[in-house]
Amino acid sequence: DLSGANLIRTNLIGADLEGVNLSGAILIGANLWGADLRDANLRNADLTNANLRDANLIGAILRGVNLSDANLNGTIF
Repeated sequence: DLSGANLIRTNLIGADLEGVNLSGAILIGANLWGADLRDANLRNADLTNANLRDANLIGAILRGVNLSDANLNGTIF
């Protein structure tokens, strides 16, 4: 359970975060390149300037998520 966690600029390249609760987490500038976020709860998370290139977000809860200026190239929704 990483709900509300401060993960600003954290390196999570290729991380297995399938089903993890990241609701309300602060992931500003985080590097999630190729991360597996299937079925993760990202409700109200802040992913401003995050790198989600080639990340897998199938089934993820994205209600209220902030993706401003995030890199979404190749991201699977």
